[in-house]
Amino acid sequence: MTDKPINRPLDGITVVDLTRVLSGPYCTMMLADMGARVIKIEQPGKGDDTRAWGPPFQNGESSYFLSINRNKESVTLNLKHPDGRRILNQLVETADVLVENFRPGTLDRMGLGFDELTRRCPRLIYCSVSGFGHTGPRRLEPGYDAVIQGEGGLMSITGSSDGPAYRLGIAITDIVSGMFAAFGVAMALLARHRTGRGQFVDIGMFDSAAALLTYQAGIYFATGNAPQRIGNQHPTIVPYETLETADGDLVVAAGNDHLWKRFCGVVGLESLVGDPRFATNEARVQARDELRSILVERLRTRGADFWIEQLRANGVPCGGVRDLEQVFDDPQLLERAMVVALEHPVAGAIKALGVPVKLTETPGSVRTAPPTLGQHTDEVLAGDLGLKNVEITRLRKDGAI
Repeated sequence: MTDKPINRPLDGITVVDLTRVLSGPYCTMMLADMGARVIKIEQPGKGDDTRAWGPPFQNGESSYFLSINRNKESVTLNLKHPDGRRILNQLVETADVLVENFRPGTLDRMGLGFDELTRRCPRLIYCSVSGFGHTGPRRLEPGYDAVIQGEGGLMSITGSSDGPAYRLGIAITDIVSGMFAAFGVAMALLARHRTGRGQFVDIGMFDSAAALLTYQAGIYFATGNAPQRIGNQHPTIVPYETLETADGDLVVAAGNDHLWKRFCGVVGLESLVGDPRFATNEARVQARDELRSILVERLRTRGADFWIEQLRANGVPCGGVRDLEQVFDDPQLLERAMVVALEHPVAGAIKALGVPVKLTETPGSVRTAPPTLGQHTDEVLAGDLGLKNVEITRLRKDGAI
């Protein structure tokens, strides 16, 4: 009996990756995890900006870069050199997808825009991630996550009511834009299977931030009033927040009246169940501050671990506020292969996050470590384009690669 060969959803798909920093590389990492061959084009001698971002570094390799560039090949090309652009055009002619995250118009001026490339390669899917997209009055503004979090409304609803607005502890608009880009590419590939033609996938970080607002946007559309910051509380569910205990914070998510009754029974506040001030979720939302004081007074009598054990035993969703050491020691994440070990040619033994999308028949995987700068240049130029060693040496001497 032989093992069944591993088939991945994007096996046979080639992606030319002109992205750097986070939004684009996150997109191409997702595509690579699902089997696509991703050829990452980097500037000779410098590479992706994040190669220099740190500390921390692992034997000189940026942990930031390592976190989002696995399963890729690195080829260095000088796109300001005519030979560099010529080589890129040759690679694009054999590719299925091109992904870039330059400011709109940048690649058009180099003859590498959508119209020019798809004129010659009509099956090419051309994905662009930018701050504000390729249309609209703000299309030429640069896109930086912190700015987009502020401009896109996310910071206005993040933080305590009596404190400053906060950005999330990760670059969420970069990451979600990368996710939307990967989704867009997958949809365009599906459409191409039917039509035989590629298309332009236009992802704006500003749009992505707005899309995240979901129920907060719904509140605004329904009332005409912009939601305000309320810390860790939920605008429409109570209690759904962090609550203080004797030794730390407890996260409680009593998402309906049934769970509320269970919660009260566990913490010894059964009298609140029949109290008209708190009997329904609507009433609890109106009386959130009064209720919170009562709950905290009771929860402060014991530690967080005690309450978590009791609440979980009775089916009430809850948890602690854990640091990353605790998160990545969790047997659940380890069982789900969300922490993987890799061997990097310079950094040595490294760890990476696993693939969160679990497919039973065509699973993605983490196969190779993030590449060193230009690690695959010679291999790709020789193997894909048929260039001889003497030609590759000349290109390197001329500064084209």
